[in-house]
Amino acid sequence: MATDEEALAAEWESVGDDSEPSAGQVSEPVLNQAEIDSLLGVDDDDEGVITGMQAIVDSAMVSYERLPMLEIVFDRLLRMMSTSLRNLTSDNVEVSLDSITSIRFGDYLETIPMPAMISVFKAEEWDNYGLMIVDSALIYSIVDVLLGGRRGTAAMRIEGRPYTTIERNLVERMVTVVLSDLSAAFDPLSPVTFRFERLETNPRFATIARPANAAVLARLRIDMEDRGGRIELMLPYATLEPVRELLLQMFMGEKFGRDSIWETHLANELWNTDVELDAVLDQVVVSLSEVMNWRPGSQILLNAVPSSPIGLRCGEIPLFVGGMGQKNGNMAIKINKKLRKM
Repeated sequence: MATDEEALAAEWESVGDDSEPSAGQVSEPVLNQAEIDSLLGVDDDDEGVITGMQAIVDSAMVSYERLPMLEIVFDRLLRMMSTSLRNLTSDNVEVSLDSITSIRFGDYLETIPMPAMISVFKAEEWDNYGLMIVDSALIYSIVDVLLGGRRGTAAMRIEGRPYTTIERNLVERMVTVVLSDLSAAFDPLSPVTFRFERLETNPRFATIARPANAAVLARLRIDMEDRGGRIELMLPYATLEPVRELLLQMFMGEKFGRDSIWETHLANELWNTDVELDAVLDQVVVSLSEVMNWRPGSQILLNAVPSSPIGLRCGEIPLFVGGMGQKNGNMAIKINKKLRKM
């Protein structure tokens, strides 16, 4: 009995003793803090480089490049804005596209400087919202231009103060013009009306989507000779979902996804298609029991005479009505009336 207890105690001591691995055993590796940070992608040594688990999470972000028509829409927007802002400011205006990127909505809100001028607009037909952010440089520039500031003098900026009612009203005028151009840019693709909702100065009050939702961010640069600034358009992917199929198509000229050469060729070939027509003398409704009693030689009486109108059909679609006759020894029908517009 004592021998069994001593053997059991020795076995427990061998299990609990993990100071040195025995021969044939492999010790488990232990990660230090630096290796854990590198694995999770929170290592600050490589600035701007996303690695590890963070790279895997961000790889799920949908790229705007999967919507090739979106870049065409923004290209049309640039041309329209150059004209409309030139008419608004009576000044030489150049609009350029800095970048189109995909970003998470919450990450972008954290980068908006305070105070900000954030315009919330609604896409009426799509029943969703978007954001337009005007930076302080463009705000002071547009106020200076619309109020008659002289060229060559930099606009006076007082950073950190809230924007006045006059500044808000002038910026709202410019935002309304840009939204009208944005609606016109989408019009060949899908008719939509972007309506100005409200102007916010705090990003927390401009939350139109969940922080983790993906969105498209377009940065536009507006230059008015020695003045200017940036406008940023934020469109959540949920807003673009109703026209996602249209945005996926490739650009085929000014008609947005349509090839006029192929359409003309297809139309010409359709006109040369052979169509089989059926001449219907009359229609008779007969009971099933009577049909079952038909035998070879049975006669079906039609309520038609030689002068009765004859219907011409293509399948089940009635096309013409005419009269029966004869020409060159063949039975013929003279068309008297067209039933459908071609």
